[in-house]
This record gives sequence, C-alpha cells and structure tokens, in this order.
Amino acid sequence: MPTIQWFPGHMTRALREMESEIKNVDLIFYCLDARAPISCLNPKLSNLAKNKKIIYVLNKCDLVEESALNKFKTRLTTNNSIAVSINSVESNSTKILYDKAKNLLKDKFEQKKEKGLNYSIKAMVLGVPNVGKSTLINNFCKKAKTITGNKPGVTRGKQWVMVDESLVLLDTPGTLWPSFENDKIARNLAYIGSIKDDVLDTTDLAFWFIKDVININKKFLEDRYNIVIDENAETLEIFDEICKVRKCLLKQGELDYDRCATLILDDFRKGRLGKIILD
Repeated sequence: MPTIQWFPGHMTRALREMESEIKNVDLIFYCLDARAPISCLNPKLSNLAKNKKIIYVLNKCDLVEESALNKFKTRLTTNNSIAVSINSVESNSTKILYDKAKNLLKDKFEQKKEKGLNYSIKAMVLGVPNVGKSTLINNFCKKAKTITGNKPGVTRGKQWVMVDESLVLLDTPGTLWPSFENDKIARNLAYIGSIKDDVLDTTDLAFWFIKDVININKKFLEDRYNIVIDENAETLEIFDEICKVRKCLLKQGELDYDRCATLILDDFRKGRLGKIILD
C-alpha cells in the first residue's frame, strides 16, 4: 500500500496556535480513539504537552472491550498523567474527567483557597482528527457549543469554551503530523477515520484492513459476513467472498470493490464488526 500522508495547511496553523496557547493552560485533555490509542499519539502534540498535567481520554470506549484497555491505561499513566476511558456521547460521562482534573491540580486549588480566591482550570483539548474532541466539550457543557461531525477536519480553529466558573476549555483542530514513518499507524488512523477518505484509495485501504483484522482475529470477519476463512486464503480471495456475500456487483456481474470497501470500513467504524482494538 502506498504511504499515507495528509497534512493540510490548517494543521500547521493549528500547531502554531497551540504552541502559543500552551503557556496559558494548566492541564491537557489528550483525546485518543480507544480502538487505536497508541496510534493516536501524535509526536508533535505529545512534545507540546510534555510539561503539563495530562489526562488521556480514551474515547469511544463503547466500541472496544473495557478490560482490553487496561494495558494502555497503565502505559499512559505517569506522575503527571492518568488515562481514563469514556464514551463522550453518554450524558454526564465527563464528570469523571472533571474529578480527575481537580485531583491532578489539587495543589493549585489549595493554594488559591488559602488566599481566599476561586480557581478556574484552563484546559486544552487536543488530539488527532475525528477522536471526538468537540463532542467531549459539548458533553462537559451539557449542550452544543462546538460544531461536531463524524469526519476529520470539522474544527478548523481554536475556540475557548466556558463550562462553568471553575473550568474553561480550549477546543483545538484535530492535528496529525507532517509525515508517517510507520505505515501501520497510518493505516490505523485511516481505518478510524482520522484521515479523510477523499485523499485515500479506500479499496486499497479495505484490502489492508481485511489483512490486518485477520491478524487480530479472523472471526470478526467470519461472523459479520457469514464466511469461513481458510488459514491459507489470500486476502484478495476473502475480499472477493465478502463482495459476493454482500452482493457488491456491477451490471456485468463483476465485483464492485469500491462499494464493498466502503461497506467494510463503515461496518468497522460503526462497530458492526465487533469490538476491535487495532493497536
């Protein structure tokens, strides 16, 4: 598969804006997609956040087995960071994040309290595209204050959002890094929708998705498409079989790989294939 690259101009501007604002925040809510939490760690963003308290938000946790996230939570937890899994679509699911933020910053709260002052947490929400940053903020606010969409690139500029008198959030655009050195990470980000389908060969992507899922557990494909995958089967054979089962056919009876590719990726993104962690 050709190397995947997608780094539009607004991401360069976003990184500059985040660099200028980082000094003004106390805490980072670093959003990750629970289906690919390590692949979602942008080296540029991680470097930006390295001197701040961080709460790693493993979002969309309803799409994976909660128990399977424990090893990732352990990996992401340090003296200055913790990891929490949530589904930001659920009402009040951000309460745990609020509580964890206050605990991480308890020294500052106590210092202000001793001086008789109120303390308002300023937090930056960052992550790669399409991990649910804006949905997370709207959940905090209990109403829509930012534009959301199930595709990358909806948020184009920074936006300060006041949740209440003790929490202010900075929404930032989903940001990738200029080049991917690891093709598997690039594919994972493409699978979860962090890279625009418009810049991808989705048929090629679906081919690699089938290959990668079989390496995880072929039953995800067998159960969804009611097929049996022989251990010696070629990836293209499996792709052909899914096309036939789902009747993705052209008028001449040829297989419609483009339509089948869209169907397979959509099935994964909407959780119909089962609870898959790609990392």
